[in-house]
Amino acid sequence: MSEQPGLECFIEQVGTPRILQYVSRYCAECYGEFQEGERLYYDTQSYRYLCRECAERFAERLDEACEVVEEDQQGGLF
Repeated sequence: MSEQPGLECFIEQVGTPRILQYVSRYCAECYGEFQEGERLYYDTQSYRYLCRECAERFAERLDEACEVVEEDQQGGLF
């Protein structure tokens, strides 16, 4: 399991040749290319693979139920 809070919301996998060839070779957020043996993080809410850096950034916006916490939006009518 991951030591970073929030990363437990993702399924952590190792980038095997099979995953890289048939599922995803690129991070869905930054489009960085995954390398064989690299840790990949599968986002089960959005059905996408993320690199560690993007998963950590995204995890900061998740609550205990692994749902995105909406930030207050300024400039609305109310």
